[in-house]
Amino acid sequence: MKTIGITGGAGFIGSYITRKFLETENKVKASVTNISTSEKYEHLFELGNEDNLSVQALDVQDIETLRDFVSDCDILIHCGTPFKLGVEDPQRDLYEPTVRGTENLLKIVKENKNIEKLIFVASVAAYNTSFPYPVADREKDHLYTELDQPYLDATNIPYAQAKYHADQAVRKFIQHNPELDFEIVSISPVMVIGNALSKREDSTSIVLQHLFKSGEPTDAFTKTLFDEDVEFALVDVEDVAVGVYKVAMGKGNHAKNYLFTSESWKISDISKMLNGNSPEEAPRIVYSNELAKKDLDMKFRPAREALQRFSDQSVLS
Repeated sequence: MKTIGITGGAGFIGSYITRKFLETENKVKASVTNISTSEKYEHLFELGNEDNLSVQALDVQDIETLRDFVSDCDILIHCGTPFKLGVEDPQRDLYEPTVRGTENLLKIVKENKNIEKLIFVASVAAYNTSFPYPVADREKDHLYTELDQPYLDATNIPYAQAKYHADQAVRKFIQHNPELDFEIVSISPVMVIGNALSKREDSTSIVLQHLFKSGEPTDAFTKTLFDEDVEFALVDVEDVAVGVYKVAMGKGNHAKNYLFTSESWKISDISKMLNGNSPEEAPRIVYSNELAKKDLDMKFRPAREALQRFSDQSVLS
């Protein structure tokens, strides 16, 4: 039995990762930002093997609480960065917790001799801050892979820029520390879809799925997405959790950053599938998952399956 520390372990993606490690009878320590708001994490104790679960408050910008959280972990999974598309203060609400938090984590883990592996759940924005739009000057049919040079456009949304800079901090840390005693691996999912394990409806992933299902934009940005019928690369949240588990239990993946993705669909067809209807067009493969399939033996499910589950749950509720 290993001790798995999961920052953001009660979030949309984090909850699935927590469940995966509890299912495999590991000891899991999940962090939350506020321990007093139990409604945000109480669902974790309904996932099974709750005797192996503990929940701890953590602010990744606080070095001492971060050091305490990491101290007894064998494997650390960092997915506790904010996923917010609109914020009042990008520096305070996104850059500090995302970039500075990542830098703090790297510093603390380097001090800790118990850590075997550090896994970052990053974002497709680490490769393309313009997502879901293509990188400027690349061909429409360009297939994005892990070999692509990461692309930054300073005019893109702050969330994407923060994820890009956090990923760059990880890459630079690896480059400047060639003799580490532990492995660092990053996973960069495209838009993550599926049902929430909690009863919360306020996560950005869930909000976006409801938005696409309704077909009604809520602001100028989403209206543009709808008007242009933008194409989104999608991945099932359950596949993300499986992939994180495979990385955690494997060896020999140090310094790799895996794209986790299935197919890409236009918003109009995503909306149709979320309403239980058949899409009009066929999907495309815009982001490659070949490296993850090769190294991790991943079998990414068609995005339509997760959209169907979300549609079925919406009808029941």
